[in-house]
Amino acid sequence: MIMMVMQKLTRKWRNSRRESQYDEDDKFSLPTRDDGRPIDTQEQEELVRSLEKVQTQQSLLWRGVFSGLLLCYVAFLIYSIYQQAYYPWELRYHAYFMYEVDSWTIIAADWAAILTCLMTIKGLLHESKYHRRWLWSSCCIGMIVAVFWLNHMLRLAKFRWDILWLPVGPLSGAGICIYIDHLLNVSSEEVRKLRGYMYAYKAR
Repeated sequence: MIMMVMQKLTRKWRNSRRESQYDEDDKFSLPTRDDGRPIDTQEQEELVRSLEKVQTQQSLLWRGVFSGLLLCYVAFLIYSIYQQAYYPWELRYHAYFMYEVDSWTIIAADWAAILTCLMTIKGLLHESKYHRRWLWSSCCIGMIVAVFWLNHMLRLAKFRWDILWLPVGPLSGAGICIYIDHLLNVSSEEVRKLRGYMYAYKAR
């Protein structure tokens, strides 16, 4: 009697294992029949709107993130200007140039770097067809700042790699933001194209 009961339980357990295994396989298997059908006009509208919403959110997020990083860099540069104006050559990265240029030239270079960052932020956040002009203009000013610092760094007795951020910082910030703006514009253009591909269809 006990043996019969045990055999029945064993059979049930094996069957349940097989069924659960088939269920697991079904989760990862491809569909065997084609469920493709034209999408209803309303469904198309909802899909495109959801993509537009996601794209807008992503654009605001990344523009905000990079603008925030640039603002932090601007705050740091303002601190550098303050230190150089009231306590000349106390900052190590300025002290390297003590015998190369005068204090006000260093301050002017930092202001030019600030201008580069602010123009980049303006181009990144400004919603108009001219926003790219701000970005490319900031890149040009960043290049002038980079040439200034690199020229004086090469005149030092020893090239200081630890202050490479002085020439590279503003220029790379502008360059990265131009690239981010390009990617976001490509994404936005793809969503606009998708809206243009919408067709009239009413499901019965």
